[in-house]
Amino acid sequence: PSLFDSPAERYGKARQSVQRFTVVQLGKCGSDTESDLPRPYVVHSYNFFLFPSTLGIKDVEFTLSASSIQFLSHYGFDYNKFLKDGIPYMNEVQEKILRQHLLAGTWEVCSNADRDVLKKAIDEVTTWIGAAKEEDTMVLQDLSVYHMIEVQLVLRQALENVWTEPLGDKKVMVKKVSPAHRQLLENSSYDRCQKKLILLSARGFTNLFQILVKVKKPLVGHNMLMDLMHLHDKFYRPLPESYEEFKRNIHNLFPVIIDTKTVTKSMQKKCLCPRVSSLVEAYAVLCSSNLNPKGPPCPVIALASGCSRYAEKKFPHEAGYDAFLCGSVLLMSAHLLLCRSTDGAVEAEPSFAQYLAALAEHVNKVNFIRGGVSSINFSGEDSPCRHPPALVVHVRGWPGLTEGQIYQEFKARCCFDVRRLSKNQFILLSNKYKQVRHVLRDYRHHPHLQVSVYRHWRHSPSVNCLLQ
Repeated sequence: PSLFDSPAERYGKARQSVQRFTVVQLGKCGSDTESDLPRPYVVHSYNFFLFPSTLGIKDVEFTLSASSIQFLSHYGFDYNKFLKDGIPYMNEVQEKILRQHLLAGTWEVCSNADRDVLKKAIDEVTTWIGAAKEEDTMVLQDLSVYHMIEVQLVLRQALENVWTEPLGDKKVMVKKVSPAHRQLLENSSYDRCQKKLILLSARGFTNLFQILVKVKKPLVGHNMLMDLMHLHDKFYRPLPESYEEFKRNIHNLFPVIIDTKTVTKSMQKKCLCPRVSSLVEAYAVLCSSNLNPKGPPCPVIALASGCSRYAEKKFPHEAGYDAFLCGSVLLMSAHLLLCRSTDGAVEAEPSFAQYLAALAEHVNKVNFIRGGVSSINFSGEDSPCRHPPALVVHVRGWPGLTEGQIYQEFKARCCFDVRRLSKNQFILLSNKYKQVRHVLRDYRHHPHLQVSVYRHWRHSPSVNCLLQ
């Protein structure tokens, strides 16, 4: 990320990353009572392990980052569960391709591991069927959910005198039947290998995503730009090249978005709570600090009985736990904002609708890290960020200086982003006024680097070219 980045430039950078990486885990946390009633919040938190769908004509490739693997391992991430039991998912384009191949009967098995499982199953059935009589059955054991579908499709495609049915967990029953009986069974509404049921299984988690889109509930996250991009790319459609199209699509999918990072940053500027940098810190501060001594206490947030694991122990960076923290931070922040806006004259148990009204200025504003805007507005124009003035460095008697060398020169004194302006000039951009003042003071008499405040009419190459 660079302070020079416009939202469109940052989106272009992030888009390349999102297209290369996959989603390994997704958390969802919500309350099960009506949103317009004052009450304690009984919440249900879920943690989903995900793995890209492999049922289809095209294999999915993704990149592994060594530092990310190390980070997740440090926090106890279960890679076996991700790889072996991850719920499949696909976007609309992948689903369309799979549907076409299922209808045409041209689908293929992607992975070598899947091919080995299928070969073993076919060998067992072909060995058995030669001596079997009509209506005889056999059972294939230890199949994953995916393999149960693929084994049935492959066997039915290869042998016209067999019928298959799933038998509960990890088992498939194979029956020897006549071709006429087989045709009757295929036309039955009870067939578990109907195309629509195969698609339902292959969509996996995408089914839940589509329900979340349909119900149009507020979507809450923390520093959630990359989350929104992954949701779009993995469960909806491949990310468009256009930044504005991405914004429109997200707003159509989720008309109400609240980023708790944006909310807590605003509260810090208003001195309503101490400065924090992470979701865990925000949760700890809002839980422990007496930030609202005059108003009614914060809403009661209780985990449902089936989710008590998160009440007994902390699981930082586990998606379901982070979702619980995120929802809690939202409610506690909204309560604090509501009390401050009414000078404490608020009823004992405000409704969620009142909390949502207190958060109105933050709705659809997603935090933008180090860039040309402070937040991305998914329902309107992005507001420009108020940076300190840019500085221009004019180099004299130091030929061939690069952006990297300029960065190293100023690194000890301040944190600047550097961009070349012309052959002998560079622009420095910082988000701290104090650092800008120090550099202007310290480099006033430097023999090779003349530093001054950037003026567009004076320093812009395009303006100079026009004047010349």
